[in-house]
Amino acid sequence: MTIRSVVLGCGSYLPQRVVTNAELASRIETSDDWIVQRTGIRERHVAAEGEFTSHLAINAARAALAAADVDPQSIDLIVLGTSTPDNTFPATAVAVQDGLGIHHGAAFDLQAVCSGFVYALATADNFLRSGSFKRALVIGAETFSRILDWNDRTTCVLFGDGAGALVLDAQRQDGTSADRGVLTTHLRSDGRHKAKLYVDGGPSSTQTVGHLRMEGREVFKHAVGMITDVIVDAFEATGLSAETIDWFVPHQANKRIIDASAHKLHIAPSKVVLTVDRHGNTSAASIPLALDVAVKDGRIKKGDVVLLEAMGGGFTWGSALVRW
Repeated sequence: MTIRSVVLGCGSYLPQRVVTNAELASRIETSDDWIVQRTGIRERHVAAEGEFTSHLAINAARAALAAADVDPQSIDLIVLGTSTPDNTFPATAVAVQDGLGIHHGAAFDLQAVCSGFVYALATADNFLRSGSFKRALVIGAETFSRILDWNDRTTCVLFGDGAGALVLDAQRQDGTSADRGVLTTHLRSDGRHKAKLYVDGGPSSTQTVGHLRMEGREVFKHAVGMITDVIVDAFEATGLSAETIDWFVPHQANKRIIDASAHKLHIAPSKVVLTVDRHGNTSAASIPLALDVAVKDGRIKKGDVVLLEAMGGGFTWGSALVRW
């Protein structure tokens, strides 16, 4: 017997405002064809003035709690993956905790950029399996629109705002790959690649927020190899394979990266969940947003094996295998 972190429900939230490629093309030198051809993105959501990362996260958390049909007071751990917190401190997770009316347990932010949700999931899973906590909210929430240079056409077309959340419950299982819940997680990082994807500001270095900077070709070059590395580790740890998983839910950064990764791993295109066309890259929010879409439209069902992966600035990257 072992303890597994079982998914009870998921939820998401997107800001109301939709920014299309055509709107961006009216403001900067780009076009819908150029953006779609290189990224697969057609539109993205942008938070309203006065709408913060915490607001997005609270809405996603409430949706996940409703889907799980559990009392918010049963949550004793909140792990929030974000690179765009409301404040330098306190953690945005604490604002989410208070917004949900929870005044016990622990809440903290986790910063691994686009890998933030996989890192947060792995962290919550380890806390639950250790017996430290019983029920967790794992959230990815971002307002990347606040750190973009809207005159830089190579980056501003890529990103969007949003939030997604899962409710995890510690449950006793048999300890095999047939268990429900998180089966394995694998995390990596390599700080030598910082200059390829970073924000050029921060409290200690510049006393400013800064803007996102990226060497797009370099990121693309590294992404497929790094992503496949941790997925192979996940398959080896569980005895599962590209043939035996039901769904592949990757970080939604770029359709070309997703397609190349699936092809290299021999994952059938019919198993890949894609939302990058309508969400853009929402960093730590992208995987839970995609999960919620696939659960709501009936693709992901109880008992399905779902493969998650992400790569982000740092570089950080990671994978998780979950039986829904």
